Amino acid sequence: MAAQRIEAGSTEPADFDTVGDRWDARERLHDSSAHHGLGHVDASTPARALSGGEAVRVALIGAMLSDAGFLILDEPSNHLDQTHRLALLEQLQHWTRGLLVISHDRQLLDTMTRTIELTSLGLRSYGGNYTFHAASKAQQRQHVLHELERRKRERQRDAQAMRAQCERQARKQASGKARKPTRPKILLDRQQERSERSAGTLRTQHAAAKRELDLRVRDAAQRLENEAPISLHSLPTSQAAQRRVAELDSVQLPHVPQRTRRVDLTLYGQQRVGVTGPNGCGKSTLLKVLAGMIAPLAGASKTVPDTVYLDQRLANLDPGRSVLSQLKDACRSATEAELRMRLAHLDLDARKIVIPSAALSGGERLKAALACVLYADPPPQLLLLDEPSNHLDLPSAEALEIMLRSYRGALVVVSHDEVFLNKLELTDRLLASEQGWCLDAW
Repeated sequence: MAAQRIEAGSTEPADFDTVGDRWDARERLHDSSAHHGLGHVDASTPARALSGGEAVRVALIGAMLSDAGFLILDEPSNHLDQTHRLALLEQLQHWTRGLLVISHDRQLLDTMTRTIELTSLGLRSYGGNYTFHAASKAQQRQHVLHELERRKRERQRDAQAMRAQCERQARKQASGKARKPTRPKILLDRQQERSERSAGTLRTQHAAAKRELDLRVRDAAQRLENEAPISLHSLPTSQAAQRRVAELDSVQLPHVPQRTRRVDLTLYGQQRVGVTGPNGCGKSTLLKVLAGMIAPLAGASKTVPDTVYLDQRLANLDPGRSVLSQLKDACRSATEAELRMRLAHLDLDARKIVIPSAALSGGERLKAALACVLYADPPPQLLLLDEPSNHLDLPSAEALEIMLRSYRGALVVVSHDEVFLNKLELTDRLLASEQGWCLDAW
């Protein structure tokens, strides 16, 4: 650090240029870190010693203390728990200079004054927050759909009129040929020639009119975004709602600082639980204990055999194999054509489902992993998800919400994204706090 080198006797001009007039930078960093719950971090703390959430918060403190005229933040709320997400919102509200936030966090986007979206049609600007953008976009899409339908009806109506005109012309020609000739042959030949030229001209005019009508329909269709609707086929009816699928009896979680706090939890079929709490409180560890991946330090854990755990790395999806081959293994009762159709309805086209799954995007891999779980034969009775919406773009997050709402088994989801959790039709919330674990009906 330049200030430390100067204090140690450095006379290098570069050090003085670096410090400038910010001689109180260390004190400001210390005060701001303490204010944001990072009093244990100072200027000499190695970045590698910080957790993901701590690293994000320290970077934000540095940005806020800078003299920048414009901040560009790329997914600043990733890795932050809800408490620190709210703190981030407060920080940004106090930033009075230029700000550009790249994010899929709808709670954060709702605090912005302008939304710019990059779509298949290019950049589009909306003069408001995310809620305003979503409403404006839906209204705009509806208008374009109406225009497209109008152009299609216009094409159909004009095509019918042109067919009727051609039929009248054909009947007129046939009628003329059927009448007994009373005029000289040379005049009749000329009349026939004029009639054929007229018919040819009419065909040319109709072909040009059809091309123009087709062009209008294509122009209207091109104003629509490439947004393939996500749909999930009917899933098998889950087990009875009163059937017990998991039970934790006075469980002591490993790798958690507050190891004295025991967890008592009973889950039943079709119960849908959102797990929230600060970083490091043991949410992911709780899921691994429920999944039988790690043993508790104390207490008893019982879970039904048909339990599936999906972590953020989607370890159940083999990166070297195609989605189609893995879905075939999971659902042997369906034909390949049926499986291809189901994947297509998740916007996984014929090309994507036969390449190694490692080549897919994050959102595509998540949809593929969930398809292998939800379409399994039989489907899981208990589904455990750890931050499934992290790093997803908004269309993929919305597709995930649709898929999870369709699943009627027992569901336990760890997430810091309140908007995402509110879309899942939860029955309960499990909150980790300093007082322990608390399950509340939602």
